[in-house]
This record gives sequence, structure tokens and C-alpha cells, in this order.
Amino acid sequence: MKHRAGFVNIIGNSNVGKSTIMNALVGEKLSIITSKAQTTRHRIMGIVNGDDFQIVYSDTPGIIDPKYKLQESMMKFVDSAFIDADEILFVTEINENFNNEEIIKKLVDSKIPVILLINKIDLSDQKKVVEKMEYWKSKLSNAEIIPVSALENFNLEKVLEKIVENLPEAEPYFPKDELTDKTIRFFVSEIIREKILLNYQKEIPYSVEIKIEEYKETENLIKIKSTIYVTRESQKAIIIGHKGNSIKKVGTEARLDIEEFVDKKVYLELSVKVLKDWRNKENQLKRFGYID
Repeated sequence: MKHRAGFVNIIGNSNVGKSTIMNALVGEKLSIITSKAQTTRHRIMGIVNGDDFQIVYSDTPGIIDPKYKLQESMMKFVDSAFIDADEILFVTEINENFNNEEIIKKLVDSKIPVILLINKIDLSDQKKVVEKMEYWKSKLSNAEIIPVSALENFNLEKVLEKIVENLPEAEPYFPKDELTDKTIRFFVSEIIREKILLNYQKEIPYSVEIKIEEYKETENLIKIKSTIYVTRESQKAIIIGHKGNSIKKVGTEARLDIEEFVDKKVYLELSVKVLKDWRNKENQLKRFGYID
């Protein structure tokens, strides 16, 4: 049997479960998951290998109408997903009324296989699932439609089988022991950002960016220094909290997850700095990896 390999790009609105689905398909937590919109900011790659196949997944930011340069960069990751894919996983969910006609047209016009996943069916009943499948068949006749529950791991084996079936014949694009193209520093910064998304409300999580300033590994310990950037002094005070209690909580939760991720003891030092309007400054977006 010849080897199959290809790029499978995951697109869809925020909060439909794209990151949960990719993590489940890869078997590792690569994309952070929260109930807040715009949790995923980058295009995150996860690689799955079999004896005769290699799937290179890309999780992309949720589709939004950009309001500043950061979001414009995020949407470029979505646009590029249509260009370099061998297959597209379009994720919607059972209670979503997806009405982005531009994206639907792109999917209809696509010359590559499209697999449409209706996620979160555990929150519904069979009648509604059938109705939703019929609706999407009328909209995307070229797509393979599979109802799934990422949370319950329902039907994901069927998704994997369909993906492998659609892969083109090709040699592996990456070494067979690789899991992702991102660095450990990237995942450490994402873990810290996840804890901020979970612990703070309103505009705070969306104003934050994380920079790993130092990552030193010894035999028994990894020492990490990280800066949390915000856009205003008032946000800095909220991140730190009364007597530093808020940032201590974030640091403790992040450190425990980082230790699990790297399988080693971690010393994590967090500081907070103000970087005004960084989301609209091209040089800062380059520095944080949103623009090449």
C-alpha cells in the first residue's frame, strides 16, 4: 500500500469546538480551550502518523469580522487555510445558525474534499441532528457531513477514517516522531494565556499577549520568565490583583499545567507590562508572531 499524506485545515466560527476536535484527533492538548471567543489566535499544527499515512492538522482562529490589526492577521490564517489544504474540516455545531455566505461559497467552490462536522450533538436530539444534516446537504452538496461530539469522543473514529481515505498519495512532510511545528516556548505562552482567559472577565483576556523572555532547562528544573503585556495601566492593576493574589493564582495554575506538559519541575516567574495599542501596531504583531 502506498503512503498517504496531506494537510487538513480546520475552520469554523468561535466556540464550535475546533480546538477540542483537533486535540482529540491528535491525542494531545495542543490548542487551548475556553468558552470565550477568539481563544485561538494562531494557526496551530498537530501531526498524526500511521504506518502508511501522515495527517497534518491545522487549527485556525474562529471566523470573525476584524476590528483591529491583530484580528486581521488572525483572519489571514483562516484565508490561508483554503489555499494550502488537501482537505478542509469545516466545524459547525448543532445550535449554530451559520450565515457567512462568503465562507459557504468558498467551501462550495472548493476543489478539494470538504468534511463538515456538526459538533455538540450530545446537547440535542436525533430529530434536530437529522434536520441539521438535511440543511447542510442543501447548502454544501459537495461535503461529507458527519455529526460528532468532541466532548464525548463520538464519531471521531469515523472522521479519521474519512480523512485518511481522502489523503493524496505522498511521502511524509515531517519526521514521523514529530507532533507539531510549534516550539515549547509557544505552548508555554499559550498555557499562561489560557489561565488569563479563564480567570479574568470583560476585555482583559483580549488585551493580553504573552512573551517568554527566558527558558532555561537543567537536569531537574526548568526556569521560565514570562511577561504579560496589556494595553492600559488599569488592566495591569487588574491582572496583578490585590496584594498580587490574582497573578499568583494564574502563575500557580499555569505552572502545574506546564509541568504536566514538559514532564519536569518548573519555576515560573510572571511580570506585567503595559504596551499601548499593541494590537494595532505592525511591528509588535511581528514580534509576537502574527505577521511574518
